[in-house]
Amino acid sequence: MTILLVEDNPDEEELALIAFKKSGIDRKIDVARDGQEAVDYMLAQGEYESRDVTALPSVIFLDINLPKLSGLEVLKILRNDERTKLVPVVLLTSSDEEQDMINGYSFGANSYIRKPFDFNEFLLQIKTLGNYWIDNNRTPYATRR
Repeated sequence: MTILLVEDNPDEEELALIAFKKSGIDRKIDVARDGQEAVDYMLAQGEYESRDVTALPSVIFLDINLPKLSGLEVLKILRNDERTKLVPVVLLTSSDEEQDMINGYSFGANSYIRKPFDFNEFLLQIKTLGNYWIDNNRTPYATRR
C-alpha cells in the first residue's frame, strides 16, 4: 500500500520522509509537489495517465497551502470523484486558521493535523499518524488489492 504525500516545500518533504522512515513506516511514499500534480496522480491523468487509477493510496497527507491548486481545492475534487471520494485524506498543514479547519472538514477531510515546528514532535506525530492511518484504519477498497 502506498502513501501519497502532497507537499510543496522541499525541506518539509524531506523532514516528512525522514520521519516516516525513522517511525518504521514501511510503505511506498509517492510525493506530489503541487495541487495539480496531486489531482493528476489520483485521477491518473497528465503525466500519470499510465498509472493504475484503481491502485489507490491507503492515505493522503495533504498540505493546504500549495501552488496551482490549494489543498482544499484538491480535497473538493477528490471528494467529487467516485473513484477517489473514499480515500482517507489527512490535512497536514502549518495553518492554524480556524476557517481552514472548518473548510477542510466541510470539504470531506478525515483529519486536520497542525505540523509541529519541533522535529522530535513531528517524528512522534508521524509515528502516531502512521499507526492509525496505515496500521489500524480500514478502507472499503483495501480488500480489492
